[in-house]
Amino acid sequence: MSQHAEPAASASAGETPTLDPAVAHALKRDAAGLVAAIVQAHDTGDVLMLGWMDDEALRRTLTSGRVTFYSRSRQEYWRKGDTSGHVQYVQSVALDCDGDALLVRVHQVGAACHTGTRTCFDGRELAAVAGPA
Repeated sequence: MSQHAEPAASASAGETPTLDPAVAHALKRDAAGLVAAIVQAHDTGDVLMLGWMDDEALRRTLTSGRVTFYSRSRQEYWRKGDTSGHVQYVQSVALDCDGDALLVRVHQVGAACHTGTRTCFDGRELAAVAGPA
């Protein structure tokens, strides 16, 4: 689903907009109703972070041009960059083959991680035996 795909279903006057039913049907959510959203820099391919989305967070992401997540700890929506200024502008969104993960490609402004690093994985490598390349 690119940003040029059909927009989510629009609501009539007085109705709350909902996620496109075809997209909602394709999602395989966890027990809390969430799907993992992997965020990747569109220009470098760097994996920036992992967040969680429910149907409403995904609808907002698909229709606003900005990434919105659902905070499991605060149990509320948050749009990346609203408090930090480190905004994620949506370039494309894809659903994986199983429907249980999203790949959100973004133009990242500033650090993606709340710790101030470019990605949430910078400096956090684990010792692992590497297999053949």
